[in-house]
Amino acid sequence: MKKAEMIQLVEECLKPFAAERGYEIVDVDFVKEGSNWYLKVFGDKEGGFSINDCVDTSHYLDEKLEKADPIDIPYILEVSSPGLDRPLKKDKDFVRSIGKLVEVKLYTPHKEGAFAGEREFTAKLVSYDPQKQEVTLADEDEVISIWNRKELAGIRLAVIF
Repeated sequence: MKKAEMIQLVEECLKPFAAERGYEIVDVDFVKEGSNWYLKVFGDKEGGFSINDCVDTSHYLDEKLEKADPIDIPYILEVSSPGLDRPLKKDKDFVRSIGKLVEVKLYTPHKEGAFAGEREFTAKLVSYDPQKQEVTLADEDEVISIWNRKELAGIRLAVIF
């Protein structure tokens, strides 16, 4: 089974469980780290995703995957909250984060605008256009820059103390 198909199967498997409990499955990933494969599930809910929510989700998914047995290699199941500094990966993540501060990493420094010469910076997420895949960011002086998502090596919520 291809990685994308397996991730979709896990997401579909979790939909009724998550809906019943008021959870949102933020992301599912299947990655190799060192010599181990990890099936990573990130959940959230209003008020935060507790350790008990992680345990319940893990037990539910483990039971479902044990029966269906779609993954033919050994793996470690990890269920957690995406954390305060969660990465923005899906359109819904960008839309939900409009108005918030984000940490941005670029593949190459931008040549012009508010963040010229920078590869990493913190900005306010002003808007997101899912059709154009454009992210509008503002610096602390409210100077606007528009980026295509393909230009972003990473973007995550900023944690400010």
